[in-house]
Amino acid sequence: MADKKSAVCDVAVIGGGVVGSAVLRELSRYELRLLLLERDADLAEGISKGNSGVIHAGFNAPAGSLKARTNVAGLGMIYGLAWELGVPHRKTGKLVVALADEDRSRLEELKAEGDKGGVPGLEIVDETAIRRLEPLARGRWALYSPHTGIISPYEFTIALSECAWQNGARVLLEAPVGAVDFRGGLFHLATPKGTFAARWVVNSAGLFSEDVARLAGIDDFRVFPFRGEYLITDKDCGLRLNLPVYPVPPRDDPGLGIHITPTLEGNIILGPSAEPVEDKRDDASTSEVMGRLKAEAGRLMPELSRVSFIHSYAGIRPKLVDPSGRDRFGDFIVEESALRPGWINLVGIESPGLTAAPAIAVMVAGMIGTKEDLRPKPDFDPERPHRRRFAAMDDDERTGRVSGDADWGEMVCRCEHVTRAEVVAALRNPFRARTMDAVKRRTRCGMGRCQGGFCTPRIVEILQDEGVPADRITKRGGGSRLFYGRLKG
Repeated sequence: MADKKSAVCDVAVIGGGVVGSAVLRELSRYELRLLLLERDADLAEGISKGNSGVIHAGFNAPAGSLKARTNVAGLGMIYGLAWELGVPHRKTGKLVVALADEDRSRLEELKAEGDKGGVPGLEIVDETAIRRLEPLARGRWALYSPHTGIISPYEFTIALSECAWQNGARVLLEAPVGAVDFRGGLFHLATPKGTFAARWVVNSAGLFSEDVARLAGIDDFRVFPFRGEYLITDKDCGLRLNLPVYPVPPRDDPGLGIHITPTLEGNIILGPSAEPVEDKRDDASTSEVMGRLKAEAGRLMPELSRVSFIHSYAGIRPKLVDPSGRDRFGDFIVEESALRPGWINLVGIESPGLTAAPAIAVMVAGMIGTKEDLRPKPDFDPERPHRRRFAAMDDDERTGRVSGDADWGEMVCRCEHVTRAEVVAALRNPFRARTMDAVKRRTRCGMGRCQGGFCTPRIVEILQDEGVPADRITKRGGGSRLFYGRLKG
């Protein structure tokens, strides 16, 4: 391994989404100097924030594909890993619902594929069982997957990197790689925060993995951005969903169809759509798709017609399927470049990438381990300190916190019951992510019914108290400033 006193790191991971963060955490088990470079102002700014938050079982991809294998392997890891990291999650089960008898054959195909790939517990159930498992769902038949679950994808991503950080890894935000030079047996990665040399590079840049690979002279693949749009209800919308409900996936669509998913807090999510876009940053919501989400989800759950929605969002998926072509399946790419040994590409990691991330991380460590003597750290700590939200505390616990620190008694977000103490702790994160969205993802401020109407000015005040000038406060970094100057007077 490289001398710890040198400026050279052993492994540089490009991209701070869930896969890059999982790789960083897995490699932090070993005596390695690690660096993660993230282009945005926080972790999980890409597809790792704009998805359904579903822990998939692994029956949607063809058995034997890397996508299916890493999904099933990741399923066996993610629940234990989430517990170690103190990330909220729940095993809920899932229904893939057929509205007509003629669709049962498609369910049988999915079950057969899952059985072949080692997915546990799959079962075809009838209308009576559907109503028992999820009274809100409508359908003739369903494929029931008992090991599917839900998790907060951005909290999981942040927790993975924080665990790696506490085990010695370094994380730099707002550090996009703009150039790559290979000399002296090292990759030299140029960023606005300096040039960093690494013996190994893991390209986990998501939508931009194709562009990053080209910087290293690798032009082996093309990524096609697909936008997935979502609608989300208030958590007190009047309906309580037990588990995710999916339609039978369309054969001619690269997605899984518009489905209905509960969050851990009680919201209901509709989506995603799957539409090709030109701009990899085009995560806008559109009125046309919003109407389609409501209509298609309403076929599975008619009661949704009487609820109101408080927010929409979108994520851009890095698909390897050309929208103008006939293929509808693109497998994950996890491989060391033959042209640039020591450079590992992780490309086309879309759904079920959240579930597969821990397994992909083990694969990457194995690739490096075939050429390096990876020495385990005797003091590796797999856990991250668990953080209990004020909203989840009982009265006695709340009273104890407030008596010890008055900041626990100052409510910043009324919708989600977030206190000043929690916002301050979020802003003092080890990566110095200090945007409004960084606070939102760590505390849920702004995720409630008023969508930040009450808490935004209070968070702005706290940011200034923490040393961030008003004209430097942004929603998510870059040019997303909240303020552009002061009024006279």
